[in-house]
Amino acid sequence: MGVLNVGIVGTGIFAKESHLPAYQALPGSFEVVAAFNRTKSKAEAFAEDAGIAKDKVFDSLDEILADDSVSMIDALLPAQFNAQTVEKCIAARKPVILEKPIAATIAEAKKLVHLAESTSLPIAIAENWLFLKSGEALKEHLADIGPLVAFTYNSTGPFIKNNKYLATTWRQKPEHIGGFLSDGGVHQLALLTDVLGEVESLSAFTKQVRKESGTDDVAFSTVKLKEQGLIGTFTYGSAFGSCEKSVYFKIYGLNGAVTLDLSEKKKPIITKTVGDSAEANAETQTFLVDEHPSFGIQEEFLNFHEAVVKKEKRIAKGSPRVAFHHLAIVAALLESSAKNGANVTIEQP
Repeated sequence: MGVLNVGIVGTGIFAKESHLPAYQALPGSFEVVAAFNRTKSKAEAFAEDAGIAKDKVFDSLDEILADDSVSMIDALLPAQFNAQTVEKCIAARKPVILEKPIAATIAEAKKLVHLAESTSLPIAIAENWLFLKSGEALKEHLADIGPLVAFTYNSTGPFIKNNKYLATTWRQKPEHIGGFLSDGGVHQLALLTDVLGEVESLSAFTKQVRKESGTDDVAFSTVKLKEQGLIGTFTYGSAFGSCEKSVYFKIYGLNGAVTLDLSEKKKPIITKTVGDSAEANAETQTFLVDEHPSFGIQEEFLNFHEAVVKKEKRIAKGSPRVAFHHLAIVAALLESSAKNGANVTIEQP
């Protein structure tokens, strides 16, 4: 379908350790040809790893956008720069995929959605959890336990003092709402809503457990979904003391329950029990999911590649409108907590 020449904007940890290897594993679809970082020495070091020519390490976003050899932009920037980056990419007629969360504020997120919907260019937010094989596998079992009634989504774990991502200044002093609640929480919310549909409203309490997080870093909530009036709980935070890391998504139906355990990302497990009551001769089955090592990133890039090559932005699954909903849920968590747990309806773009 053609090789896309990628310009990397923001050459930090995730660009080097996750995005670059994913592109390099797909040589028939992508070639990383240019880079820009506000600290040029970091871009130069990235270029050396990526095999980028020295004259393709640029001094500004405008310069990399002006390079005709660059066919798409991969922007890995602090969220507060996403909307203005999209604005410039549209002006330069460059398709762009941006790291999550979609923006630093709901107002900026709305602006980005409207910008994306004003152009024919593919514009996507890199929410790789939308592309997990685990999510697709979980969906395949839901009919066996339906009608669906409720769910429990839990992603909790111990605080990691030597967290390489926490060491970045923009995360220590977050300008984006929710800090780690949005930075990591949107991944969890992408999986939840991709499997069960959008959130209608919620009631929540959030709090800051670690000063290093810069803002609230734990959320406990009760949630109502739009689809079928499903109710459930969403719990998120990795700021606790020593404890077991636990990531699981359990869905309850009138005919059983199914659980996706993602506590070990390399070994996802689905457990399904089918039966209509305690008295039923219930059968429990366990399924191992063959999750890709890139954890959705390669599939995410291939999906964006198809959208760009076919010049059809609707192909891109991680659209700004979809990503807006995930950030809006985080905003609702914070608003509800500030209102002593009052129910909050999720904002629309």
